Amino acid sequence: MKCMERDQLWQSVLGEIELQISRPNFITWLKNSRLIDHQEGIATVALPNTFTKEWVQNKYHKLILGSLRTKQDNIKALNFIVQASNIPMSTKNEEYVSEPVSSADQLAFDELKVDPNTNLNPKYTLTSFMVGRTNELAYAAAMGVIESIGKKYNPFFVYGGVGLGKTHLIQAMGNEIKKRYQDRVKVKYVTSENFMNEVVVGIQHKRMEDLKEKYRNVDVLIVDDIQFIAGRARTEEEFFHTFNALYDHNKQIILSSDKPPQYIPTLEARLRSRFQGGMIADITYPDYELRLAVLHTKIQEKGANLPALVVQTIATKVQKNLRELEGILNRIIFYQQAKKEEITPKLVEKIIDETINQSNKNVSPEKIIQTVASYFQVSAEEITSKGRKQELIEPRQVAVYLLREVLDLSYPAIGDKLGKRDHTTAIYAYNKILKELQSNQELNQKVIMLRDDILK
Repeated sequence: MKCMERDQLWQSVLGEIELQISRPNFITWLKNSRLIDHQEGIATVALPNTFTKEWVQNKYHKLILGSLRTKQDNIKALNFIVQASNIPMSTKNEEYVSEPVSSADQLAFDELKVDPNTNLNPKYTLTSFMVGRTNELAYAAAMGVIESIGKKYNPFFVYGGVGLGKTHLIQAMGNEIKKRYQDRVKVKYVTSENFMNEVVVGIQHKRMEDLKEKYRNVDVLIVDDIQFIAGRARTEEEFFHTFNALYDHNKQIILSSDKPPQYIPTLEARLRSRFQGGMIADITYPDYELRLAVLHTKIQEKGANLPALVVQTIATKVQKNLRELEGILNRIIFYQQAKKEEITPKLVEKIIDETINQSNKNVSPEKIIQTVASYFQVSAEEITSKGRKQELIEPRQVAVYLLREVLDLSYPAIGDKLGKRDHTTAIYAYNKILKELQSNQELNQKVIMLRDDILK
């Protein structure tokens, strides 16, 4: 198999896996992986270090092999090796012949070009951030932050569901600040997971002063997925003091989360208060126009060519998040370029249905009902009971909506799961939530958070 074909196959596999595991896990363990060989039924995957190799081998072996075999049924086994180099090399000492790099491959290489001083990835720019009705408030607020660092919106807290572009926006802000102000403003980006790990290492090796100096001497601190520090007492303590040290000196703090501060469970009250003291902006599900614009941009970046009707079909069918949109697009392009299949709207619908079913395979109606019940602080039995209490109306209707959206259950099946109700009741509840989502931002966020929790 040629290098270019291997790259296309691996990008398709990664696109599928990204839909099935959490974003922090995907970035930490699989983002820098590569498929470097495929011979005699054995696929060889390169990983950057021994620790990552052992983790992926133990945790994701079955998932990776299953995804590969759906695309190449002659793959029977996996071999993991450690290889830090970006240049693919054969495991059988064959001469490596370089090939032209396509735009899609170049984007993959760009993933590795993180600035060691800022931790920012240069591929995230404001120019490439597509703005639509569902993210224009967050974008406008971000521009305000850039124009007046530490003064206008501080902290800036952006939240939204998985794959809606939060990381893109906050990293793009960092890159734009770095570009405009150059060495006059010191920027640092960190995921909350990495910050937490640094706190642990600092405590173990008695180097907390080094950590304090690292994060309290910046002008702009960007923390991604801040919700993960909730409940980690020592990490919350350190971040609280870091936050105060920066804020008191008019340094800019930029945070992202999958939910607003008031809905982050176990988050310390004093941190929640700090987060709510600045500008809070949400990013909701992308509308059709934004999904279509993103698709056209990604298709151009990847050097592909898809019929307009196919692109419209993807934009219509994939509504939940932009990462899922790109993952399915990668799979469709793989079918076109590697399998040489004609891409028709019918084939696209088949690919989308298979992908969505795969990502939903561990979800049961009971899990959806229990997740909704826990969120609204009622019991699953109350939701499925015949009771008509006012406080049960919204959770019951949201449960109907999610049973339909996540599992595509029929209305009679939904009615049966919710206390043997008539299917017309399920239809009414679904349509009511669907209509309210168009104008009720609070309900929109509830549904996004619930869906993300269900699919974790």
